[in-house]
Amino acid sequence: MANPKVVVITGGSRGIGAETAKLFAQHGYNVCLNYVANDTAAERVRSDILNLGVRCIAVKADVSEANDVAKLFSRVDQELGTLTVLVNNAAILNTQARMMDISVERFNDVLQKNVISCFLCCKEAVRRMSTHQGGIGGSIVNVSSMAAKSGSPNEYVDYAASKGAVDTLTRGLALEVAAEGIRVNAVRPGLIYTEMHALGGEPERVDRLKSRIPMQRGGQPSEVADAIFWLASDKSSFATGTMVDLAGGL
Repeated sequence: MANPKVVVITGGSRGIGAETAKLFAQHGYNVCLNYVANDTAAERVRSDILNLGVRCIAVKADVSEANDVAKLFSRVDQELGTLTVLVNNAAILNTQARMMDISVERFNDVLQKNVISCFLCCKEAVRRMSTHQGGIGGSIVNVSSMAAKSGSPNEYVDYAASKGAVDTLTRGLALEVAAEGIRVNAVRPGLIYTEMHALGGEPERVDRLKSRIPMQRGGQPSEVADAIFWLASDKSSFATGTMVDLAGGL
């Protein structure tokens, strides 16, 4: 019997990350659930996953810090086995503000948490997956945002800029490792019902703006999880360097 596939999901204790973790578990993956702060939420998701009959470890780590990332992937090696899939989902969002009112400290923090985290985790994954380094290949899916296209004026230009960087990183890395058995793709969610909007100071943001969406509704985390899983799976075996927009036509 083949060894179970292994997925690492950063920012996995809530929203899109939690739904994605459960979906991979339903398909028989052993799961590393990364989170940065909320022990209770992470343990709740981990319990749900264990009930599906697969292995799951919840690893508290700040994936924007190189030492934490190295320790995270080392635990995966030791406790779950050969890495198959990485989902870079961890990100932060700050209170809505015009760019002129965003401090350098805030901008740097957003780039560190949203871009450097993706960079660091991708490096660790490629080291393990690359057929040029003895690996068996794999798939990386980065969670970007439609903000990368819209720029999020008057709200989150810093967040939008960070997701634009994630898009470019996705494309560049995909081309670098395409011949090494690794596919790298991204999803760009639009207005999705998650807790992140509350972090931006407007928990009802999706309902306020949904009339602008051609489909006239916000998206659900499970819909984003489905796209992530498809990109990670063999069903999308000829896709790399691809961005999938999930925004109801917006």
